Amino acid sequence: MSGCSFPRNIPKDLNISHFNAATGTSASLVYRLVSKAGDAPLVKVSSSTGEIFTTSNRIDREKLCAGASYAEENECFFELEVVILPNDFFRLIKIKIIVKDTNDNAPMFPSPVINISIPENTLINSRFPIPSATDPDTGFNGVQHYELLNGQSVFGLDIVETPEGEKWPQLIVQQNLDREQKDTYVMKIKVEDGGTPQKSSTAILQVTVSDVNDNRPVFKEGQVEVHIPENAPVGTSVIQLHATDADIGSNAEIRYIFGAQVAPATKRLFALNNTTGLITVQRSLDREETAIHKVTVLASDGSSTPARATVTINVTDVNDNPPNIDLRYIISPINGTVYLSEKDPVNTKIALITVSDKDTDVNGKVICFIEREVPFHLKAVYDNQYLLETSSLLDYEGTKEFSFKIVASDSGKPSLNQTALVRVKLEDENDNPPIFNQPVIELSVSENNRRGLYLTTISATDEDSGKNADIVYQLGPNASFFDLDRKTGVLTASRVFNREEQERFIFTVTARDNGTPPLQSQAAVIVTVLDENDNSPKFTHNHFQFFVSENLPKYSTVGVITVTDEDAGENKAVTLSILNDNENFVLDPYSGVIKSNVSFDREQQSSYTFDVKATDGGQPPRSSTAKVTINVMDVNDNSPVVISPPSNTSFKLVPLSAIPGSVVAEVFAVDIDTGMNAELKYTIVSGNNKGLFRIDPVTGNITLEEKPALTDVGLHRLVVNISDLGYPKALHTLVLVFLYVNDTAGNASYIYDLIRRTMETPLDRNIGDSSQPYQNEDYLTIMIAIIAGAMVVIVVIFVTVLVRCRHASRFKAAQRSKQGAEWMSPNQENKQNKKKKRKKRKSPKSSLLNFVTIEESKPDDAVHEPINGTISLPAELEEQSIGRFDWGPAPPTTFKPNSPDLAKHYKSASPQPAFHLKPDTPVSVKKHHVIQELPLDNTFVGGCDTLSKRSSTSSDHFSASECSSQGGFKTKGPLHTRQVNEHLYWSISTAYKCPVNQY
Repeated sequence: MSGCSFPRNIPKDLNISHFNAATGTSASLVYRLVSKAGDAPLVKVSSSTGEIFTTSNRIDREKLCAGASYAEENECFFELEVVILPNDFFRLIKIKIIVKDTNDNAPMFPSPVINISIPENTLINSRFPIPSATDPDTGFNGVQHYELLNGQSVFGLDIVETPEGEKWPQLIVQQNLDREQKDTYVMKIKVEDGGTPQKSSTAILQVTVSDVNDNRPVFKEGQVEVHIPENAPVGTSVIQLHATDADIGSNAEIRYIFGAQVAPATKRLFALNNTTGLITVQRSLDREETAIHKVTVLASDGSSTPARATVTINVTDVNDNPPNIDLRYIISPINGTVYLSEKDPVNTKIALITVSDKDTDVNGKVICFIEREVPFHLKAVYDNQYLLETSSLLDYEGTKEFSFKIVASDSGKPSLNQTALVRVKLEDENDNPPIFNQPVIELSVSENNRRGLYLTTISATDEDSGKNADIVYQLGPNASFFDLDRKTGVLTASRVFNREEQERFIFTVTARDNGTPPLQSQAAVIVTVLDENDNSPKFTHNHFQFFVSENLPKYSTVGVITVTDEDAGENKAVTLSILNDNENFVLDPYSGVIKSNVSFDREQQSSYTFDVKATDGGQPPRSSTAKVTINVMDVNDNSPVVISPPSNTSFKLVPLSAIPGSVVAEVFAVDIDTGMNAELKYTIVSGNNKGLFRIDPVTGNITLEEKPALTDVGLHRLVVNISDLGYPKALHTLVLVFLYVNDTAGNASYIYDLIRRTMETPLDRNIGDSSQPYQNEDYLTIMIAIIAGAMVVIVVIFVTVLVRCRHASRFKAAQRSKQGAEWMSPNQENKQNKKKKRKKRKSPKSSLLNFVTIEESKPDDAVHEPINGTISLPAELEEQSIGRFDWGPAPPTTFKPNSPDLAKHYKSASPQPAFHLKPDTPVSVKKHHVIQELPLDNTFVGGCDTLSKRSSTSSDHFSASECSSQGGFKTKGPLHTRQVNEHLYWSISTAYKCPVNQY
């Protein structure tokens, strides 16, 4: 029977929903036909829609239901199972497909020639059976009609239908027969089915007219039923049939034969004795193949109508069949092995197992189980069907392959069982990252290595397999000095290491597998570079120069040699030594400190030069040398001495007719020091705001810059700074130069009076800044009135000052101690300096004020900064009124503060001369910046009685001073030692008359 197209839709027919009410989720369902390995499927199922279609394989009802006697109402069918996935929607659907018959077979007679013998005395209308035709088709497609062709009016045809639905043709005698006239009749018989289109076949019917036998055999029982076990041996008697015939002789001889309707298979199983009628087992029986055999036995005595008996043979069951395991895979196997991923979830369906037993009752009751403990189990879905599922999570790294048996056992005695072998292999998933043997890898390698030097092999393992376990290695950042083989993990040096540039390398190595996605891990690599003695000691300078004062005591520190070695450990332990010195100096081999072993005398030897060698502790040792020069320096301890102008109150006349560039005055000073200490520089620091004058910085000549105008007429006070270029600190002297611009200087006393009054104007202000010009003739009259009125106030102030003088002297001594500590400087008191000091102390004691000390905030440039200063007393007055201050010992002159050897120890950076002060060198009490001390008739301060104080009612910023009647000079403490941050004014009072001279 050919296949038919019958698309059926499983979800539609069964009303299957894609929504899982239990979990509240929906999914796309997958329909999968459960098939047996090797079977040719007759139908197929669409995995997405669930529609059922036929395949190219022919559905043949006659093959599917071969050997079965199906009546029209019986069905020929086959069953199949379909599973619905995923697991949350799992269902097992059983489908029964009924195969409907089609008319694809023609009815056929048992033989193409049918012989029938009819006695000659046969009565009209006698009937003789004709062997029936058979048709594999059923129902209306089976045998439906017989037709006799060429009956010659002697014979007719009748159809008898049996209770089983079989149609038996019978030949009807319609005329008297006469064997002597005709003993043989040849005709055709045709059989037809009821199908569309209708099919038919014919056979030759040959009738022989015989002699008469008018009694037929008779069976005692027409229906007999017997039971025989299926394991009955061959030859076992089934039943003994017996028929009788009333005739005698040959007509009474009965012959037993199987009826034409007995199936050939039954005839092969059972044997019928033609003479005795005994039915025996001819072959082994199998109840599972055919449980009931119906046998028709004919007993014929040769007459026209044989006797008929039907024997029903029931084959009873014995436990002779082991259970059958039908293993059909949901996950298709490859070469008999199911492949699962280790990431598959629990309850993953593997196969549908159907167990059966051909036996019946207890012998056919089967149980099914897995032979040993594995991560799989059987889940019963029907009485004889099980699902093979995973019972736990799978781990490829634990077990890669499973092989186990499924056992089916019946309940018979003895019990029979059957096994099915299941092989499952796990497919590895990349669920394990590579693991390094050491998370931190520490190495050491000597510097100056060769390129490509093998360092180590970095290794990591991966519990996965295949490409998931293929590891590649990769260097992280900061590993430019190294190469790493991606496959083998061999780490080599790609460059030459220099420990002095980098002593340690820290980087990471990544191990990555080839899984999807790839997994990786990292290890830290620490490579320590070992030192080699490849660097010689290195001096900070090739030539060290130290500067010391000639009065430096013996065994004093001269300087420090600084040497470095870029190596490490013993290779950098440096020892210093002097190579070619005549024991004039001692060098500490470890600290580098140079000490003098000789007393210096600059006049005898101004410098010393020798070589120093540095040797490290490496093997072999390395060394280097440097040159050292010790310079003996003179000390700048004398300020410039003003020669011209001879007095601080003298003036020069500048006529209006003077031309630019002409010399209008000159300033000349000398310095008794030597060298740079005696070189002088002249600068106008105040009083030249109009730029009318210019001073030559070398000669001191003051010249006109431009022709004087009428607005320039009057007195001009120039404050000139004279500075030496001495070391370690330049010393300064200030001198006042008065220039009177006018055609004539007829009234000299007026000019001197103007000069005296300029003393009230601070040095950093121009005298022309006053609100009333000095050249006004009425100014003298006004000033006399003011001075007369102020004398009364002065008397009161004088009394007050006398009371406070005693307290001021103590405060002055304390301030001088502080000032001395701030201005402490090296000084070599040789015999020449002592003579100079003695000469200075011979100044007349009648002078009130010999010099004023000015301390500038920037001594190197006195032109651009405002002048701040303090008033200091001469030594003669100090001894009488205050007493000499006992200065502590001062340090000797040693070397430059920026000397190269002090770059490390004293935070210096350039090789300039330096002085290191120690508390064993005396320091002069003199200030470095002074207004030159001139003779009495040459001082810039007039007689004490000629100076007027400001009125007590006016606003002043100065401190008053007062002269004692004994010639002592007393000031308020702040005027002696304190550095004034505002403008400085002088106001002097005295009991003496100090004459003012002119030149």
